[in-house]
Amino acid sequence: MDLVYRSTRNGEETASASEAILKGLTSDGGLFVPDTIPKLGIELGKLADMSYQEIAYAVMKEFLTDFTEEELKDCIKNAYDDKFDTEEIAPMVKAGDAYYLELFHGATIAFKDMALSILPYLLVTAAKKNHVENEIVILTATSGDTGKAALAGFADVPGTKIIVFYPKSGVSPIQERQMITQEGENTYVIGIRGNFDDAQTGVKKMFANEELGSKMQEAGYQFSSANSINIGRLVPQIVYYVKAYGDLLKNGALKEGEPMNVVVPTGNFGNILASFYAKQMGIPIGKFICASNQNKVLFDFFQTGSYDRRREFYVTSSPSMDILISSNLERLIYRIAGNDPKQCAAFMQALTTEGAYTISEEMKDQLSEFYGGYATEEETAEKIKDVYEKEHYVIDTHTAVAAAVYDQYVEETGDKTPAVIASTASPYKFARSVMEAVGSEQEDASDFELVDELHEISGTEIPKAVEDIRTAAILHDTVCEVDEMEPEVKKILGI
Repeated sequence: MDLVYRSTRNGEETASASEAILKGLTSDGGLFVPDTIPKLGIELGKLADMSYQEIAYAVMKEFLTDFTEEELKDCIKNAYDDKFDTEEIAPMVKAGDAYYLELFHGATIAFKDMALSILPYLLVTAAKKNHVENEIVILTATSGDTGKAALAGFADVPGTKIIVFYPKSGVSPIQERQMITQEGENTYVIGIRGNFDDAQTGVKKMFANEELGSKMQEAGYQFSSANSINIGRLVPQIVYYVKAYGDLLKNGALKEGEPMNVVVPTGNFGNILASFYAKQMGIPIGKFICASNQNKVLFDFFQTGSYDRRREFYVTSSPSMDILISSNLERLIYRIAGNDPKQCAAFMQALTTEGAYTISEEMKDQLSEFYGGYATEEETAEKIKDVYEKEHYVIDTHTAVAAAVYDQYVEETGDKTPAVIASTASPYKFARSVMEAVGSEQEDASDFELVDELHEISGTEIPKAVEDIRTAAILHDTVCEVDEMEPEVKKILGI
């Protein structure tokens, strides 16, 4: 039987998996959630001997139930191929007392590749299944990594255009250069004078704008999203947590049925929500350790039960986490509210109009599996240096936030359950911050000179994604105010 997807804000709005992928957001600005989280249909012990592609199929077939076996396997085969620079997709490295799940070996050297490699194939297949003749316009806000990964995934994909908005002063130089040098006749990149939350809010407003939707329909277009608000982004992220459990079984760190903990550097809450869904599928996970940087809105939420975005916004060395509105948290709120769309909608309305909401004690009690922590800029830099000096292993700033919070968790709880840290980006993507942390003396060095120094001290290959942008031409130079986002989209589409 096909799994039904429902709006977090309106129980009457339903969709099949392919319809939910096509729409991205629900018509009322909510998110699609499955009526139930399906169980993994294989024994845990078999995971140790399965390839990434085999695990991907085992997970995705349970969620994407209106895709045929042939369709889904074809999407997986095209997504998880030689575009990854390691033979094993998402290898695991033990450093100190933790296991780092390296999710950055794809085309854009960030974990977003794990899902955005397959989303274009899922979307094009979904369009065919639903007899969609409109051109699909992927409209996305990015805090740094989603943008490039989505651009790379959708570049020159027939029947699509992709428009990415990013905070002009809120991403690393390497991240920005990756985006503004992106080739593809159907790609558009626009910097905004604002932060990621401004960009994300602007995108959500366009999705909810019925007048804009009508004009697009008349012109033969329809929106979809490449953010993790799209269920087609979220489901593929479940896969690597299932794979991580298989890895721990394979290397003897766990016996079948024993739990692992997961530690996730968290901004928009999609990645850690994927691990939560993995547990609902049957993967034994003890604690979800939610790591924030100085923009610690999620830490405060787990401490108090109040989500309050009315606070100072910090630009940090881990920009993909510089977020005050964690969109995917809505899916968890819906669940702990007893799948009550009216209650969830009321919370989200309060967040929009008042800037905050507070959950009930009964709801808060359901969050006992989550541990919230945060790392300051100083703690993040110290952790990069510490791991490098002790393990000769270099991690990026986001992974360092997670590692620092994991240290706090162990010190506070004494819990030595084997822990998987989601290593979400290559250190080369944040070479300046990483090299400053390990003690580079090249104060006036360019970002690419620091890339070369990182290569020398780490003994790792410079990723092709970085080499390719050294001399690449800048192809996108548009910058706009937040209130000019919609006019820019209309200009691109000629409507």
